[in-house]
Amino acid sequence: ALRLSYLRAGGRDPAILEQLLHLQAEATMLERRTTELCGSGRMAVPAEPPGAGTRGLDAALLAMELENRRLEDELLTLKVRRKRRADAGSQVAQRQAEELAQLQAEVGMLRCQVEQTGPRPPPAILPPPVAPPLLP
Repeated sequence: ALRLSYLRAGGRDPAILEQLLHLQAEATMLERRTTELCGSGRMAVPAEPPGAGTRGLDAALLAMELENRRLEDELLTLKVRRKRRADAGSQVAQRQAEELAQLQAEVGMLRCQVEQTGPRPPPAILPPPVAPPLLP
């Protein structure tokens, strides 16, 4: 949860990410030990001590699990980014649709005003001006 929170907040420092992975591995191992010791309701030592091969396998499985979690976190981060971009795009489209609706409403109002005032009379056609008579 701590690592995921760090990534969501934009953390990218490799040293911190490595330290968080180490802490996560330690926590997983402690949880597993607690489950093994207290799982049956009584304190018990595991039936057989883990051998070197088992430890190597456990470490490999733990590393694989940690890598899977890291990849899941990365996928979640990418999904969040994609959703934010889609939301931003839809907000732009919504704003443009609102502006278009406003312009259409203004055009409608102007049409109503023109209809209410009635048709404009054609411009008056005046006869040509009469010139004074010419002198001989």
